[in-house]
Amino acid sequence: MLNIFMIFLAKYLYLFVIFIAVLFVVKEKTRRMRILIFSAVILPFIFIISQITGKIYYNPGPFVVERFIPLVAHGANNGFPSDHSLISFALASIIFLFNKKWGIVLFILSFLVGYSRVYVGIHHPIDILGSFLISVIVTKICATIASWKK
Repeated sequence: MLNIFMIFLAKYLYLFVIFIAVLFVVKEKTRRMRILIFSAVILPFIFIISQITGKIYYNPGPFVVERFIPLVAHGANNGFPSDHSLISFALASIIFLFNKKWGIVLFILSFLVGYSRVYVGIHHPIDILGSFLISVIVTKICATIASWKK
């Protein structure tokens, strides 16, 4: 039963994170445009940095290294950083800047995304940590630069 639950989380929880982030933006009438513009700038930077770090650090999934069949089908490619975790942490980081409570909820869900992807055997913990660090650091740098402009 636990395997089925973890498979579900590994495959679909990131979509719930996206849904909650969209719901937050829709709810935020006064800051909506600022959130959208900020997201439109930060998300591509996070993606670019993740692509660069993925080229620098190649980390095949545990199922490739240890030669087992993971609980979720996955290509035998670079697992660093985890894409599902990256989008979840990126959205959590952005939302956290505008609302700590919603951001914390999204961070918790994002860590569950990462944990489930490690559990099902398609990522190493370092892949999840990399996604977290890339998202948080890029968001923090962009937020700091944006605050200089005020």
